[in-house]
Amino acid sequence: MFALTLPAQDSGSFNPPGIEEMHLPAILPWGAADGFSKQMLLVILSVVIIAAFFVAAARKGQLVPGKLQFAGESAYGFVRNGIAKDIIGGNDFIKYVPLLFSLFFFILVNNIYGAVPVLQLPSFSHVGGAYVLAALVYFTWIVIGVKKNGLKYFKLAVVPSGVPWYILPIVIPIEIISNFVVRPVTHSLRLFATMLAGHLIVMIAGSGIDFLLAQENWLLKGTSVLVLAGAVAMYMLEALIMVLQAYVFTLLTAIYIEGALHADSH
Repeated sequence: MFALTLPAQDSGSFNPPGIEEMHLPAILPWGAADGFSKQMLLVILSVVIIAAFFVAAARKGQLVPGKLQFAGESAYGFVRNGIAKDIIGGNDFIKYVPLLFSLFFFILVNNIYGAVPVLQLPSFSHVGGAYVLAALVYFTWIVIGVKKNGLKYFKLAVVPSGVPWYILPIVIPIEIISNFVVRPVTHSLRLFATMLAGHLIVMIAGSGIDFLLAQENWLLKGTSVLVLAGAVAMYMLEALIMVLQAYVFTLLTAIYIEGALHADSH
C-alpha cells in the first residue's frame, strides 16, 4: 500500500526514478489541493505512535523504572537536558521543553518512515511539511523576542552590539536578510533536501539493481551485487541522517529561542 513504485526496467535502457515516484497518489480526492495523501496519513499516524509510546511509558510511574519507563524517561531527558538546558539554560529552558520535545520526536518518527521497508517514505521528503514546521518555529522565536524585549527586539536582532556606526548601513541589511529571510528558509530546506536526496539515492540504487538483473550479460548481472552493497551502505547512512536531521532541526530551534530571549546581551 505504501511502498514506492520504481519504474519498470528492461534490458534496453535504464529508467531512473524521479521526484514523481516519491510523491504518491492521493488516497482520497479531497482534503487538500491534491487530495488526502499517504504522506498526510503517515503524519497523523506519527502523532498516534508518539502519544501511545509516551503515555504507555508514563502510565505506571515507578521508583525503579521498567524498560519502557526507562526508555521514555531517557528520551525525555535527552531533549530536556541535552538540548533545552544546554542551549537555552538558566531558568528559562523548562517552559520550552514541550515544544522541543514534540518537534524532535515528531520529525524523528516521520523521518524514520523512510527506513521502514513497508512504508519507505519519509514524510518530510515533501517540502510542505518542512515549511510548516519552520514557519511555526519562525513565529515562535519572534513572539518570544517581542514578549521579552518589546518592539526593541527587532533593533536588537539586526543591530549587533559593538559595531561602528559607519559600518551599520552595510551590516543591518545583511542581518535583516540573514535573520528574517534566510534563517527560516534554510531551516526548512535543510530538512526537506536531505530527506529527499537520501531517499532518492536509495531508490535509484534499487532501480539500478533491477535494471542490471534484467540484462542478458552475466557480468552485468554480477555487478548488481556491488550496487546492492552500495545501496545497503546508503540505506544505513540515510537512517543515520534521519536521526541527525531531527536533532539538528530541534537544536537550531533552541538556538533561535535562546537568541530571542537574550537578544540584549548578544
